[in-house]
Amino acid sequence: MTILGIETSCDETSAAIVRDGIVRSNIVSSQYFHSLYGGVVPELASRAHLRNIVPIIEKALHEAETEMRELNVVAATQGPGLIGSLLVGLNTGKAIAMCLGLPFIPVNHIEAHLLSPFLMEQHPAFPYIGLVVSGGHTLLVLVDGLQNYRLLGSTIDDAAGEAFDKVAKMLGLGFPGGPEIDSRARHGNAKAFDFPRPLLDEQGYRFSFSGLKTSVLYMLRGRATNGVLALSPEEIDDVCASFQRSVVDVLTGKLLRAAVEFNVHAVAVTGGVSANRELAGTLRQRCEEMDLRLHIPAAIYSTDNAAMVAMLASMKDIPSSAALHAPAFARLAGTLFHEAP
Repeated sequence: MTILGIETSCDETSAAIVRDGIVRSNIVSSQYFHSLYGGVVPELASRAHLRNIVPIIEKALHEAETEMRELNVVAATQGPGLIGSLLVGLNTGKAIAMCLGLPFIPVNHIEAHLLSPFLMEQHPAFPYIGLVVSGGHTLLVLVDGLQNYRLLGSTIDDAAGEAFDKVAKMLGLGFPGGPEIDSRARHGNAKAFDFPRPLLDEQGYRFSFSGLKTSVLYMLRGRATNGVLALSPEEIDDVCASFQRSVVDVLTGKLLRAAVEFNVHAVAVTGGVSANRELAGTLRQRCEEMDLRLHIPAAIYSTDNAAMVAMLASMKDIPSSAALHAPAFARLAGTLFHEAP
């Protein structure tokens, strides 16, 4: 079974070939020009996908030493994401499937992240608690099995990765801000500023990072002189370390509490923020203390990528018809999670 996966939900154009559950290629083209605007510009992102999608697919096929006629299934991300970006990948995948007479599998972006640990040789057994944390999403899910998920909680405002990017912008560190804050935090004092841990002590599993971001903003305004940020490089390092520590405390606290409450023995952290070294290091230490198995995909599989799309498609039942008719597509593209009672 050879599957072509396509991912264009935001600003990464990606194509991958997965054959019999093994990743043969995973090509990712990132749109770095968005740093000029301080964030992803949807219209520019979709136009870049249009330019890149065919060369990226051709490169994925070449690296996997595969020809179009050898494909058995085509899969593409159907959402959530930027609508213009999604349409490029979806329509390209559907066109290839139609031309070759192959089944087409629409894949939910969050579900692909949630199951991305299965790209690794050591992957979790069901059930496990999955934390999806990225620039656009922060949610905690009890994964009882394939397509059997309970949403425990999600962010009520900013996603964690979004908060990283916005705080980095306040500090003049550029976009994307997560990697830069992670790097600067290694040299800072995480106790220098007492930023809040929003909703950490709340009974449920909701997340909120808008107030934390605002707390950083007010602190910076108090340190500004005539509207100009007046912090030394060392103080900026301290802000990065203190802010990052607050985010990590919230994410790890809720994840590990959920593992205890639902009596699971494994947790998985996926999405771009899973590459944060403070988060990964803290979780490794805490999971070892609690005898929990921790699963974090390799960095290439943590950010948006097509390998997770193709892998998830390989785990699903392949439709017998060459194309999904409209009602079937609508069902697959509908609500994925149900709220936990």
